[in-house]
Amino acid sequence: MAGPVGRRVTAAMVARRAGTSVSTVSLVVNGKSRGRVSAVITERVRAAVEELGYVVDHAASSLARGTTDLVVLLAPDLPNPYFGRVTTGIREALGSRHQLMLSVIEGGEQPGADDVRRVAAFRPAGLLVHAPSPTFLDDLEPGGPPLVLMDAPGFEGRAATVTFDLEPGVRALVAHLAEAGHTVLAYLEGSTPSATFTVRRELLARVAAEHGLRVLDDGTRAGLTLDAAADVGTEALPRWRAAGATAVVAAADTMAYGVLAAAHRLGLAVPGDIAVAGFDDLPYSQVTAPSLTSVALPAEELGRAAAQRLAAVLAGDGDGAAAPLLPSRLAARASTGA
Repeated sequence: MAGPVGRRVTAAMVARRAGTSVSTVSLVVNGKSRGRVSAVITERVRAAVEELGYVVDHAASSLARGTTDLVVLLAPDLPNPYFGRVTTGIREALGSRHQLMLSVIEGGEQPGADDVRRVAAFRPAGLLVHAPSPTFLDDLEPGGPPLVLMDAPGFEGRAATVTFDLEPGVRALVAHLAEAGHTVLAYLEGSTPSATFTVRRELLARVAAEHGLRVLDDGTRAGLTLDAAADVGTEALPRWRAAGATAVVAAADTMAYGVLAAAHRLGLAVPGDIAVAGFDDLPYSQVTAPSLTSVALPAEELGRAAAQRLAAVLAGDGDGAAAPLLPSRLAARASTGA
């Protein structure tokens, strides 16, 4: 039986029909009755809800709680196909408990405290922040929404994080390049400040030195797009080759695509004249010409683990847990002669 025409069915009406209190109705309809409301009363409330056609007013519930059911993902490069896979993992882990809102940082900059202040107006249940700026936590006021940092090496002791163990993938890449006879590598750094980019560069240089390889330290940087990296690569490739580099490693696959484009512009064969590799292992890396060697960083696993970690933080038991480390691996392809 539907509720009276023209009248909104309220929780109080359901409570009267079920012969119980409004607070009990709230527990039942919000899925929090287990262990707190008897099975008999739970069934009476559910029957009254169905008979009256009661619909939960989530907006009013959120207002009363002071938060919404929103989880906000803050990231600098959401159009990047990598984040399609990250959000797939997040959505899978969140299920129907939360709505996911995506917030693109203006100008492709790293997420900062000001970005958190802006989205806090939506009263989110929690935040997922990808590759934050190095000063992110220093500038953040206490008492804001619960958050989990993603791909944020170095933040582990200060916040809940989910990040990658880059070492297995980088070691495999360096061994692969050394076996192919390369002795000097160039590195194309991302132009935006990010702890994960710093770790990638420093780890590559350290592991390369262990194998007797040298990484050119000339500070060449580019934006995280194919076009930006292609322009920088067109200028840098002759210089790198003159310094003895026979391989280029880019901080991200989108930048490595730009290096491939630059090599094509300059009439250089890949991998014959210059080998190219990146980080992320985007789906497109399998179909570039030639296909791109990449340190694979599991995007869906990152999203899934971050959402699970946030759920633990919201439940009050996630801050002190050990930060999950997601293993990297090498996807060796034609751009390095695999």
